[in-house]
Amino acid sequence: MRYKEKYSIGDMSRICNISKKALRYYDRIGLISSQRQDYNNYRYYTDESLLTVPVIKYYKQMGFRLDEMRAFIEGNVPNVYRAIQNSFLAKIKELEQEQEAIRRKYISVKDWYDLIREAEMVIENNIQEVSVKYVEKTELIFQEQTFDNDIKAAIINIDFTNFLEKQGHEITGPVIIQFSSFKKRMRNEARQIKIMQKTLLPCAKEVREAFGGCMMATCYHIGSHETLGDTYGKICNWARQYGYTLDEESYERYVTDYWTTRNHTQFVTEVMVKVSKKKAFSPAE
Repeated sequence: MRYKEKYSIGDMSRICNISKKALRYYDRIGLISSQRQDYNNYRYYTDESLLTVPVIKYYKQMGFRLDEMRAFIEGNVPNVYRAIQNSFLAKIKELEQEQEAIRRKYISVKDWYDLIREAEMVIENNIQEVSVKYVEKTELIFQEQTFDNDIKAAIINIDFTNFLEKQGHEITGPVIIQFSSFKKRMRNEARQIKIMQKTLLPCAKEVREAFGGCMMATCYHIGSHETLGDTYGKICNWARQYGYTLDEESYERYVTDYWTTRNHTQFVTEVMVKVSKKKAFSPAE
């Protein structure tokens, strides 16, 4: 385009695709200053003002605030290149922090979405049969507690939440409770448990524990937690029928629960118990 000496605010708005409101604001804060006609006091801009707009748009694209742009645009600091480098390095660090925050939010949302899809497929297909599978090993943060049969308070766990905040951790994925004795769990007796969950960042050795890395008998339970004993009974019968030995500990993985819905009939829980195959008797032994 061919430049001219003076541009009205309308010209600036049309040529640079920027609102008059924004131009007036930039003028007020001194970022793109206008001039005044001597004879009518009308606002006008120069070609230098015109060419400042693309620069501002580019800095905005990079995430710079208007006050941060001033030193770049005015260029009146003692060492402008050093000032720009320092500002860019600070912006890079800021954007890295934002990127990490978005990463953690993404994982949290994606993990919860996957749990809802899992629960939906379990319910739609009525998957409630016992199966044996290898569970991949993972490291989870944990806190030991005494379980008093209040399963809702154990899943939406204030003590565990406070513990996580004290540790400076954010969690994702399903709550998993390790019961020290599945037999006591079936009898609703008070017992020691471990509240476990995946963290978004690595946690200290003393507060993490390995989960999985072994073969487990697993069975989905659909419905209220009050009837989980039925699923434990199903696993016990399956183990006897197929010659498996059940470990003393059990895990309950809460796919959907009070965090997701108040409708108890829509709860999906995966009951998991480590198993080993009974050794066949040999007459030579």
